Amino acid sequence: MTFTGKNIKRKEDYRLLSGNSQFVADMQEPGMAEALFVRSEHAHAKLNKIDISKAENMGGVYSVIIAEHFNGEVDQLPPHSEFTLPQNLIDEINPIIQPCPEDILAKDRVIYVGQPIAIIVADNRYIAEDAAELIEIEYESLPSITDPYKAMEQDVDIIHEQMSSNIQAQFDLSTGNYDQALKDSDNVLKERIKTPRVAANPIETRGILSTYDSRNGKLQVWSSTQVTFMVRKYISKLLGLVEHNVRVVAPDVGGGFGSKCAVYPEEIIIPYLSMKLDRPVRWIEDRMEHLLSTRQSRDQTHDVKVSYNNDGTITGIQDYFVLDNGAYNPLVLTCSYNTAAHLRGVYDIPNFVIGGNCVVTNKAPTIAYRGAGRPEAVFVMDRIIHLVATSLELDPVEVMMKNMIKPEQLPYDSGLIYRDGEKVIYDSGDYPDGLKQALELANYDKFRKEQKKVKSDGSYVGIGISSYVEGTGIGPHEGAIVRLDSSGHVMAFVGSAPHGQSHETTLSQICADEFGLDPEKVTVKAGDTDLIPYGVGTFASRGAVTAGNAVHVASKKLQEKLLAIAGEILEISPSDLEMNDGKVFPRAMQNKYVTLEDLALAAKPGPKCKVPEGMEPGVEATHYFVPPTVTYSSGYHVAIVEVDEETGFVDILKYYVVHDAGKVLNPKIVDGQIQGGVAQGIGAALYEELVYDDNGQLLTGTYMDYLIPTAMEIPDVEMDHQEFLSTRNPMGVKGVGEGGTISPPAAITNAVCDALNPLDIKLNDLPISPSKLRQRIKVAKTS
Repeated sequence: MTFTGKNIKRKEDYRLLSGNSQFVADMQEPGMAEALFVRSEHAHAKLNKIDISKAENMGGVYSVIIAEHFNGEVDQLPPHSEFTLPQNLIDEINPIIQPCPEDILAKDRVIYVGQPIAIIVADNRYIAEDAAELIEIEYESLPSITDPYKAMEQDVDIIHEQMSSNIQAQFDLSTGNYDQALKDSDNVLKERIKTPRVAANPIETRGILSTYDSRNGKLQVWSSTQVTFMVRKYISKLLGLVEHNVRVVAPDVGGGFGSKCAVYPEEIIIPYLSMKLDRPVRWIEDRMEHLLSTRQSRDQTHDVKVSYNNDGTITGIQDYFVLDNGAYNPLVLTCSYNTAAHLRGVYDIPNFVIGGNCVVTNKAPTIAYRGAGRPEAVFVMDRIIHLVATSLELDPVEVMMKNMIKPEQLPYDSGLIYRDGEKVIYDSGDYPDGLKQALELANYDKFRKEQKKVKSDGSYVGIGISSYVEGTGIGPHEGAIVRLDSSGHVMAFVGSAPHGQSHETTLSQICADEFGLDPEKVTVKAGDTDLIPYGVGTFASRGAVTAGNAVHVASKKLQEKLLAIAGEILEISPSDLEMNDGKVFPRAMQNKYVTLEDLALAAKPGPKCKVPEGMEPGVEATHYFVPPTVTYSSGYHVAIVEVDEETGFVDILKYYVVHDAGKVLNPKIVDGQIQGGVAQGIGAALYEELVYDDNGQLLTGTYMDYLIPTAMEIPDVEMDHQEFLSTRNPMGVKGVGEGGTISPPAAITNAVCDALNPLDIKLNDLPISPSKLRQRIKVAKTS
């Protein structure tokens, strides 16, 4: 029996659902002190004076630290993350990138509200909160810039003094001949299309606990991070420690969605303080801090020009867009280049020009939030499809089919280079068939027939469609060590750290298949830098592709070794042996066997060792899977909505998804990923927006103002799957973690526009809040 592809119950659920999980906030260490950050109240100001004397002298306070205390002891965060660009991509797009290192604590100037200025360590959080009130900071307010277009003007102040302008990064790329396409086409469409700034909002905020053993110089850090190895690297580098003496563990982590996919100043300073004070120190972020200062995302504005013919053929796209970085963007081109590389999605549009500017403003820093540039790209592309169809009075499906890449064109070379330096070549799939499958699932033709009657009765119901292709499973690598212990139990250690992706279940299914074991006899360990020498992390829909294949190949290697040892014991060729249910036996003689326990014993070094000559003793195998490039998953979302013209409220009546994730490892888990992703996508479509005023003050700093959908607003998504195996890894898997989030804004917006047709309403900006929609309905009806 094989277990991959089966609905195995999640191993993690008992622990997580019964309250037996352990997050950083659950952890206690003897003598542990609590930390609290004092953060900037200004978006841009000089720090003329910081008086910490009263706070330092308060009972129960161990330390108050400001930037000057770090001089010579802690370096700045590096200007760029590990996600740097390969040389051939640099040669192709000729980017301009200005280094932008980040101070651990603000020195003489603050550049966004929420920037850490001081840290207090005290007996408990209550004392630290009271001490924070005693710190006197003398600000000298400076003009702040919150509009990225204003930030690009010649005569504005430059926010980072070492930069020559507020444009941190810029690139251009193209394929085909857009200018000629423009001349030869029947029509041209020009639009400005925007996606707002949003927050990731994982159920667990950030948290760090650090202990230091001065006897052996060992630093132990627990962090709610997605990237344990990256955190270890920068703690070691910035604090001047031997990397081997730094252990970073991500215990149970309650979501990340990209907001925890980087190293934060807090992850450096808390370990520093645990060393300096020689006691455990913990910091737990509160929800207001999360909305204020944890890195945010999206915030793109696109100016697109589209050439197309009267039959609906789109001949070319020109797009210049701006990404508002906020104060820092350590991932630099990650989101913006993802947008450029993914914008055309499933469509064969030969002439394409795109340029991106990443601009620094006085807002919170940005990062790669779930989808990381793809939701922005899909929102632009699918609005184009809808607008072209509307202008030609065609059904959007007709325009989609007219322009879609045909199955016989795969593998399809898009003419671009991906972020990893390889060509963007879609590996497998059937895009028209996927759309047909989605339309059948939604009963599209029947809906269209009924829609006329329903609308004639005065109801505003509509249907909207979105599609996407997503590069998933990016490298550079992920590894696995698979080991048989003396009880016959199999252990798998991986470098990727889960935060809700079900590693323990799916990776044990993969491993179990190779040994003919029940997955319950396989234990998966992850999220600990001491488990395996090298790791990257869980983000960008990469876990199943990279860690999954690493486990798959390492398990095969170990199985081969176990068969070789069994062959020595049974005196039979390994090729004539079979492994199942914890035993190895000759195919023709199943009552003659050795158990996995026997093999573990026989592999021990010593005179009784039965490992064949040329093999090392022990029952362990390691494999690092290095993907040749990404593999391309795809999906199709269909939303059916009803709009209340009096209130502007959008009710999602039905939602359908068809997704191609290659080999489906566990259907229930894949469906869960999609359902959760759609929930976040609905939030982006209808509710979520971080709003700053002109002074850089965040106006949506609580859940009273920043709306996120609840279970009441999220429909049960009806799903179906395609299963085109990837050609770029042994298991044929593709990523699925972000797909659910990418398309809802486009599908819902198109559905709302369809519902309100023939009213002339363009919805090229999100979210579609009731007040915004009500106002536009009102204007459309009176114009």
